[in-house]
Amino acid sequence: MPLLVGRYVNKIDRKGRVSVPKSFRDALSEQSSGFVGIYAYPLFKAAAVEACGETFMKQLADSIDNLDMFSDDQDDLASIVLESAHQLPFDPEGRVVLPADLLDHGVLSNEAMFVGRGARFTIWNPATFAEHQSRAFARARDRGATLPLRRTQETAP
Repeated sequence: MPLLVGRYVNKIDRKGRVSVPKSFRDALSEQSSGFVGIYAYPLFKAAAVEACGETFMKQLADSIDNLDMFSDDQDDLASIVLESAHQLPFDPEGRVVLPADLLDHGVLSNEAMFVGRGARFTIWNPATFAEHQSRAFARARDRGATLPLRRTQETAP
């Protein structure tokens, strides 16, 4: 699966339409089994929107279904992600219409910053993202964050 990486800033028009970066559209279209667009939901840890393709959305739903039935964790995550998600099809120009609740949650009005996160991406108000990134960098540096690399078939000896 192609990775969603990088940052892109695009204008939001008065109708809430915004162009999804072409590299993101291309990557998501390759994994689609019919629906051509994105799934978008409020990012519950920040004033931003998280979005993904159909494959990752199914993985999220399966992961939530694997939690204990009737548990608070299952109920909360289903409410936050699945119940709040919007299926947003691409128009012929590669745009989606961001619903009012997502615009409000992300404090989005004139511009949207698309930030790749591997299999998914986030949509930020550019000023809010700059603050978030600065705090994240400082936290990682202060705690000496490391990342153990997982071996894949491509990297195995």
